[in-house]
Amino acid sequence: MKKVFLLAIIAITSTIAHAQDITDALRYSEDNIQGTARFRGLSGAFGALGGDMSAVNINPAGSAVFNSSHISLSLSNLETKNETQYYNGMASSKNSNIDLNQTGAAFIFNNRNANSSWKKFAISVAYDKIQDYDNYWYAAGTNPNNSIDSYFLNYANGLRLDEISAFPNETYSQAYSAIGSDFGYGNQQAFLGYESYILEPINDTDDNTAYTSNIGPGSYYQDYSYASTGYNGKFTVNAATQFGERVYLGLNLNSHFINFERSTYLFESNDNQNSLVSQVRFENNLFTVGSGFSFQLGTIVKITEQLRAGFAFNSPTWYNISEETSQSIRTLVDDNGTNTSVNIDPRVINIYPTYRLQTPGRITGSLAYVIGKYGLISFDYSLKDYSNSKFRPTSDRYFNEQNNIINNNLTTASTFRVGAEAKINQFSLRGGYRFEESPYKNGSTVGDLSGYSIGAGYNFGNVIRLDITFDQTNQTNQTSLYNIGLTDVANIDAKNSNLTFTLSFNM
Repeated sequence: MKKVFLLAIIAITSTIAHAQDITDALRYSEDNIQGTARFRGLSGAFGALGGDMSAVNINPAGSAVFNSSHISLSLSNLETKNETQYYNGMASSKNSNIDLNQTGAAFIFNNRNANSSWKKFAISVAYDKIQDYDNYWYAAGTNPNNSIDSYFLNYANGLRLDEISAFPNETYSQAYSAIGSDFGYGNQQAFLGYESYILEPINDTDDNTAYTSNIGPGSYYQDYSYASTGYNGKFTVNAATQFGERVYLGLNLNSHFINFERSTYLFESNDNQNSLVSQVRFENNLFTVGSGFSFQLGTIVKITEQLRAGFAFNSPTWYNISEETSQSIRTLVDDNGTNTSVNIDPRVINIYPTYRLQTPGRITGSLAYVIGKYGLISFDYSLKDYSNSKFRPTSDRYFNEQNNIINNNLTTASTFRVGAEAKINQFSLRGGYRFEESPYKNGSTVGDLSGYSIGAGYNFGNVIRLDITFDQTNQTNQTSLYNIGLTDVANIDAKNSNLTFTLSFNM
């Protein structure tokens, strides 16, 4: 009961209390269908094929390709390895998790009217994980000239001292909560910097708006860790039909849901001359939940019995997102020759107003060549304009600024996937390759992604099939420690390896 009361009194409703930026927009704009083992075995190149529950996520016409009703269930083990370089320091980290990443069922209804051009109808429902947020990395090295003090100075300069400091007899929790409610997120950051003795006002008066740092110039050892958990999932209701012998049409209605948690921790130390503060420990936590809606339209056409073409349109996804944050800071201060620890842990959760985010749509064109009962080759090409991501309402000044940043930094990215399958009696062997361009204009903040896949399957009498696939992707990125002040980047080389098992049934 006490927790509920606390949350109620610290809800931040001020329009200036925003913390969303381009990294949030990109995080929820990216999608990476986990999918069935067969889907992953061809690196997702299924837009002109269908006949797989995850293929329906690429092209909704794909469910009408099934000859009979179908159910599938997939289990995957994702391992992420990050190699990190930060100035003169190198670090390595690894984490893995096992999860149920896909399940779905398609129900096929054949038209008994032999004179009708509408041959059959399909209704399907499916759950797919479209992004896994489980990740951990850390960076350590000596920064030659930039301290965490720049983060707090950027927020504090221009703000009145009486709007970033505690009143007499006011606890840190009371002050942090009141400042957040009255003035917003930026003032809270300045409050943490001032009360931890990192910031020093030019004049010790209420109307002072200029500050200096109590951390002396020089070099700084910094150790930064990042840990996140969560996922972006999608529940799909699909309807599709076969018209004549060569045309398939389909529609998806998608319900999206986000659950994301992130924790970052910075340790900084220095022995610089005239440095009043020699150590800083700064922790930030974020919890995000969201829901959204999108739709898809698609068609598959048999140009010949062997050659097939597909086209699919993904609408933007419209999200409603809610966020909560918490923070703490601890510093080691030289108090007349004696080291004193200053610990500011407000134990306060900031609750922000729900905001809206529109992520970009996508178009996909596909070709596939089916070699009878012996196998197939398939190719998909997609375009997605990440600069179309938008925070809403666009009339909000802060959101408008962030939308301009998105438009100036993100661009249209293309993706191509190619896959092949060979069938030998009841066995299937598969392989694939995919390449995704960077969503950033500079191509380095988040780099290009490339990956390959290999897999196999066994068909038990056309009723039960067991598939297994191993796939791996590589991507480099340059991640800023903070979005203001200490914006120095850690260079991360990420390798994701996935082992997927799928059990499927034809009915």
